[in-house]
Amino acid sequence: MKINRTAKIGIFLGILPALIIYTVFAILPIIQSFFYSLMEWDGFAEMKFIGLDNFVRLFNDPIFLNSVKNNIFVVIASIFGQVPIALIIAILLNRKLKGGRIFRTVGFLPVVLSTVVISVTWSLVYNSRYGLINELLRNIGLGFLAHNWLGDTKWAMMSVLIVIIWQFVGLYLIIFLAALQNIPQEVLEAAKIDGAPEWMITWKITIPMIWDTILVAVILCISGSLKTFDLIYNMTNGGPAHATEVMAIYMFNETFKNLNYGYGSAISVFIFLFSLILIMITRKLFGRNLT
Repeated sequence: MKINRTAKIGIFLGILPALIIYTVFAILPIIQSFFYSLMEWDGFAEMKFIGLDNFVRLFNDPIFLNSVKNNIFVVIASIFGQVPIALIIAILLNRKLKGGRIFRTVGFLPVVLSTVVISVTWSLVYNSRYGLINELLRNIGLGFLAHNWLGDTKWAMMSVLIVIIWQFVGLYLIIFLAALQNIPQEVLEAAKIDGAPEWMITWKITIPMIWDTILVAVILCISGSLKTFDLIYNMTNGGPAHATEVMAIYMFNETFKNLNYGYGSAISVFIFLFSLILIMITRKLFGRNLT
């Protein structure tokens, strides 16, 4: 179908406002970050060009390298926690279970709740003195397992990862449900008539037909995980002893607390490039149809 000149102009004018907004609030800040990353600047004094010194400092900074490791943990937990759990629940709910709408609402609720509310609530759950988890352990005779979950360097990151997985399972649940409902029922019914068991229908038909959606969910997990900030900031502020500090928190501290705008920009550039690399690797590994 050919589009005439008037329609093309109308389409262009329609997307122009969104394009301007995206350029101003997304593209330009990225370009500025690349520029500032080559400078030594405290936000007030005159900028000093130092080339790639900020990036050399990055890879010799043990705190930053630790934040990269923590971010990788978040990515792994998100991909292998949120996506499989959401997919399994979506497949079950797609079977028209009684009360399915209630389960969808409850599952999606954490996504729309304020992150501050979630972080405060889970901080109370993890509280070492009167938290729900420790009280439950004491009441069932397992008080020796009680911990200062957010104050112990061995358990703090794991505790935060559980909350991150719980918070966003509902998002991917809705995405997968929408994809499952678009699968032609004739295909599934034909497989049942041929005597295929449920597990085979799921593995050989359902999952391959929504594979592109799963890939999109994995990419969203990666991009979201590398931007993780507010939940961890409110729960632990990166502590104890940098045990839960991720790159976004370290960038925030260096930029706005220590006034190292050049170094903070270098961290943001690294996050941007690191996310692109991970996404490209993911597309290479997961971007194959299951056959």
